Amino acid sequence: MPTPLQQPAFRRFLAGQLVTLLGSSMAPVALAFAVLDASGNPTDLGIVLAARMVPMVCFVLIGGAVADRLPRRTVLVAATAGSALTQGAVAATLITHNYQLLLIGALSAANGVLDAFMSPALRGLLPELVERADLRKANALLSSVRNATKIVGPALAGILVAAAGSGATIAIDAVSYLLAAMLLGSLRVSAPVAPRTSTVLTDLRQGWREFRGIRWVWAVTLSSALMNLAQTGVWQVLGPPITRELGGEQTWGFVLSTRGVGLLVMSALMYRLVVRRLLRTGQLLSALGALPLFALGLGLHPAWLLVTAFAAGVGFSVSGVSWDTSLHEHIDRGVLSRISSIDDLLSFIAIPVGVLSAGPLADRFGAQSVTLTAAVVYLLAAWSSPVFKEVRDLPHGLLRVS
Repeated sequence: MPTPLQQPAFRRFLAGQLVTLLGSSMAPVALAFAVLDASGNPTDLGIVLAARMVPMVCFVLIGGAVADRLPRRTVLVAATAGSALTQGAVAATLITHNYQLLLIGALSAANGVLDAFMSPALRGLLPELVERADLRKANALLSSVRNATKIVGPALAGILVAAAGSGATIAIDAVSYLLAAMLLGSLRVSAPVAPRTSTVLTDLRQGWREFRGIRWVWAVTLSSALMNLAQTGVWQVLGPPITRELGGEQTWGFVLSTRGVGLLVMSALMYRLVVRRLLRTGQLLSALGALPLFALGLGLHPAWLLVTAFAAGVGFSVSGVSWDTSLHEHIDRGVLSRISSIDDLLSFIAIPVGVLSAGPLADRFGAQSVTLTAAVVYLLAAWSSPVFKEVRDLPHGLLRVS
């Protein structure tokens, strides 16, 4: 049986993801410098970032419904080509020194809408490209590419911004989307789309009923949302200042890089690792993400922070691959994108809530106390879903026919 890399459709899909993710990992760095240089106002940057996130949250459920109604390749090509146009417009605006907050904010909002359609379609397309027995390997390869670009992209962006400017760097992101659209357009997808007579609203209701009716899906989704709520804001807002006190500003960069290495190493290992109860393993190991929070909250030596950051990367990688593979193996393809969009929605909502609440809580109770509490909450949330028998016993490799 051929491996995923021996299947031409998956190779094109993986190549498209590589160029897209590399460009996307560079764009936030370039955009941040561009907005700050042009306006000198950090508030402008916050507005631009929010302008992207809010439409993403508002449209992700519709994106999931559309991806289940139309050919997912078509949805992806349209969304990717649209992202090439919007990022190209951002680049042109910056290169010509015509920065306007309203214009950049509007283009960011358009990108958020396009992302809302792209993400559910991406997750739904994979089972149409590889053999069912190769879904774990395919997800591991995608995870490896994603994690590698997170390490390489920001560093490359810093070099390009210094050498060519923010506008040129974002132009590269636009070109990456264009290349990805061409690669996705060349895919030959085997699964036809059944004609639908229902409305989008009816499809959304059906997707919600399916989500509520599958216990292991909503148990893991709610667990992950609580983990994001506890971890993301504390890590992003309180992590840098606590780390600076423990070991200096440069330590935080080493911590992020070490976590990225853990992500990359484990995603590569997941290509070979065979676990019968894959979802249970992923949920149990996701608890490793609490370790760096404990290290920060307890004020441990920076060496321990590096070790725990690597362990957290390992846990994040296993849980991510196990979750995506479980969805692909056990969820009917006709509702896969809608269920994925509900998962995305809860994650998107939890993150800004955590980010906005971390600072005020630290002012009231102290940064290390809040971080230690977040570690406990994260650990309990991570181990809450395996309480359910459906999560503990979900098999890997025994596939539901769609």
